[in-house]
Amino acid sequence: MVMTYEQKITSELVFWKFKIMQRPSLFSKVTDKVQKKINSYIPDKVHQAITTAIKQMVKAVLFGSTFTTSKPVTDFTLMHREALIRQKIENYKKTGATEGGITGAGGFLMSLADFPLLLGIKMKMLFDIAAVYGYDVKDYRERLFILHIFQLAFSSKEESKNIFLKMEDWDNKAHKLPADIDEFDWLTFQQQYRDYIDLAKLAQMLPFIGAAVGAVANYKLIEKLGKTAMMCYRMRYFSLQYAVIGSQETESRKLGTEN
Repeated sequence: MVMTYEQKITSELVFWKFKIMQRPSLFSKVTDKVQKKINSYIPDKVHQAITTAIKQMVKAVLFGSTFTTSKPVTDFTLMHREALIRQKIENYKKTGATEGGITGAGGFLMSLADFPLLLGIKMKMLFDIAAVYGYDVKDYRERLFILHIFQLAFSSKEESKNIFLKMEDWDNKAHKLPADIDEFDWLTFQQQYRDYIDLAKLAQMLPFIGAAVGAVANYKLIEKLGKTAMMCYRMRYFSLQYAVIGSQETESRKLGTEN
């Protein structure tokens, strides 16, 4: 029996959820403890400065991107949407690799410039993906969903579980979201993202190998974010499908009782 496209990606989604909910490995636990220990030595003022910088940077990208993103796609099948999204992710991966290679070749100072540039590329990709799935990113709740995708992709194993649980059944939880984007947990956001990319991007600042490392690291980081985004929107798609089916079954039972 040949599986339909939706059956195929449902199995992929189930496996992805399973991996997220798995217990963290010993290596992951040790890494998290070491990173937390390092963070504890950093003065609160430094943490606050980094948090403020990332907060303003993300907000600028987040709100600025709404003016350059295409309108939500409404007339494509899920298979066609995802074919288009895969192509977009490939294009962004190439853009990120090129940017990482250029900044990596420039040494330490240029590598520092890579941070905001890469962040902008990632955010723009998430806005494009949301639009192709049919969501209007001018809606505040959709922008917050994008931030959760970002967190889920670049957080520790333990933190990923917490974020995933917040994202499940998103469309029914949306009305409980903070009224102001400033209420978002920016401290956790910046720590998790910074800690995640530290290991992947540190070697980019080294002479001679910085260009190669920057290109590969950016390529992989964007690839991971793109895959995470697709899984998150698939989760919403099937959640809504099941809700519609459940509503139809309830209505059918009511009609049967009345008859």
